[in-house]
Amino acid sequence: MSEPLATYLQDHLAGAIHALGLVESLRDAYPDKPIGQFAANLLEEIKSDRDVLQTLAERIGIGESHFKDAAAWLSDKMSRLKLNRTADIGLLESLEFLELGILGKCALWRSLAAIAPSDSRLSGIHFEDLLARAEAQSAQVEERRLEAACSALRHSAA
Repeated sequence: MSEPLATYLQDHLAGAIHALGLVESLRDAYPDKPIGQFAANLLEEIKSDRDVLQTLAERIGIGESHFKDAAAWLSDKMSRLKLNRTADIGLLESLEFLELGILGKCALWRSLAAIAPSDSRLSGIHFEDLLARAEAQSAQVEERRLEAACSALRHSAA
C-alpha cells in the first residue's frame, strides 16, 4: 500500500497536468485578447507550482502515475473541445474549473505546511509564499470569471 502523502501528491500532480492543459488552451484560444495574455502569464506560475510538487514527489520517492496522468490528459482534451465549441459559456466554465483547481492548490499548500514541521522531506519549501501566490491566482481568475459570467449569462432581449 502506498504512503498517503505519495497518493496526495500524485493526485495534485495530475491536477496540475489538467490545469496546464486548460490554461494552454485558454492562451491558444484567445491569443490577441487580454484573457490570452493573462493565461500565458498564469501558465508560467502554474508550471513553477508543478515543479515544486515534482520536487517534493521525487524527495519522497514517488514513481510516475501513468493512470492519473492519462486521466488528466483525457480530461484536458475534453475541456478543450467544450471551450472551442461554446466560446462564451466555455470560457466561463473553464475559468470556474480553473478556480476550483487553484482553491485545491491552496488547500494542498496549507496541508503540507501543517505537516512540514514533522516531515523533513518537506523542509526548505516556503509554503506560505506558495499559498500567497495561489491566493493571488484565485483572485485574478475570479475577476476574469465574473467578467466572463457577465458576457456568457447576460439575458438578451429578443
